[in-house]
Amino acid sequence: MYSRFGLFIDGAWRPSADGETAPVFSPVTEQSLGDCPVASVADTQAALAAAEAGFAAWRATPAFDRADALHRVADEMIRRTDEAARMISTETGKPIAQAAREWALSIDQFRWYAEEARRIYGRIVESRVPGGRFEVHHEPVGIVAAFTAWNFPAALIARKVAPALAAGCSIIVRPSSQTPGVAMVMVDCVRAGGLPPGTVNLVIGPTAATYAPLMADKRVRKVSLTGSTRVGQQMIRDAATTLKKVSMELGGNAPVIIYDDADLEAALNVAVPTKFANAGQVCVTGDRFYVHDSLHDAFVDGFVTRARSIKLGDGLDPATGMGPLINGGRLAEMEKIVAGAVAAGAKVATGGARAAGFNAGHFFAPTVLTGCTDDMAVMAEENFGPIAAITRFGSEDEVLARANASDMGLSAYAFTQSPARARRTVAVLKAGMVGINSFAMAASEAPFGGTNHSGMGREGGTEGIRDYLDVKSSQMVWA
Repeated sequence: MYSRFGLFIDGAWRPSADGETAPVFSPVTEQSLGDCPVASVADTQAALAAAEAGFAAWRATPAFDRADALHRVADEMIRRTDEAARMISTETGKPIAQAAREWALSIDQFRWYAEEARRIYGRIVESRVPGGRFEVHHEPVGIVAAFTAWNFPAALIARKVAPALAAGCSIIVRPSSQTPGVAMVMVDCVRAGGLPPGTVNLVIGPTAATYAPLMADKRVRKVSLTGSTRVGQQMIRDAATTLKKVSMELGGNAPVIIYDDADLEAALNVAVPTKFANAGQVCVTGDRFYVHDSLHDAFVDGFVTRARSIKLGDGLDPATGMGPLINGGRLAEMEKIVAGAVAAGAKVATGGARAAGFNAGHFFAPTVLTGCTDDMAVMAEENFGPIAAITRFGSEDEVLARANASDMGLSAYAFTQSPARARRTVAVLKAGMVGINSFAMAASEAPFGGTNHSGMGREGGTEGIRDYLDVKSSQMVWA
């Protein structure tokens, strides 16, 4: 499955320098999907040397030519949509329709940033010196190291590679070892775009052989991470040694507020499929559901009914509505979270255990917990799984204060039919992204990212390219 690709260094696919490989396991069958090459320190050093040469060539490429290359990448990605969607579903277990949507979002990133490459504008500032003026320029920051998670193995890479290339940077991608095939397909699409050798490189392997050399090398001028808050904190410390620029999208614990004037059916129709998409392994998904007293019981009934109707199974089956968790560790963590909530007084309205009827795979039933209180771990911490924790509230001031009582600040959501209430809610909630009557936050044209312990920097939108650029000003004086 992985033998036609490998590591991608200096414009070519290759095995690891020492021949080491490691199996990749299916979350559906728990069987090996194939053996993936494991990078050594020597491989990572080779990628760094290639990226240095690639940067010299790519930064000198005119912006309009860079844009054309990114469009060629997007064209190749379109041609390989079926292959990519099957790879995403096979490695993560997510339903094939969700995998195809993820690939489409990834294509959109390359399209968007192809055009942003043409719009890296400078400006002119009048000088106090007679005959002079300031010119403000933007230049690519240099070599970028990108570290991505397994839950959206295509979209997370695209959000980093596309703006880096648009800015004129070279990049070394280090994806999760649980989803290497998706990264390989995407990098092969970039290869088909005809970029200079070394502009994009791919290494896969353990921290000591990949992360450590990249973070220690002063030639890497920026790092971008999608991962946990714990890993992000360590990356900030490691980046400080060589003063690398850092951007990161970390964990979330999104509140969902259902006000008394919400359209209940409309809210349920989007909240339930969103919560259980990718088996809840989505950093921006709703975790904490705050429902007004007047709607609470009807909301719970509707949520439970819809959750019970979700068909679990292999993501490659078009009838599947929810696939497995990524590994056995996540499965055990879900059991621990539910047990802790029940011990603290919560009630299991549906689910709460491993899904019945499966001889293999990491399947956990869609779960709804009621009677949750803010001091329970299921409310206070991200569960990153198919668990919806529901609680009541009485007033607007109360629920906004409770929703903000978290160190996380990635996304937040509210359902209301009042424009005035919607604007107040957006103004008060402490989150990088707020959805009103919608969970659709991931779009290439809009900035994506959080605040506080949920990270820094933005991916997407005009803002997404800024972290890959340095600002230079010059004053020119003519007598």
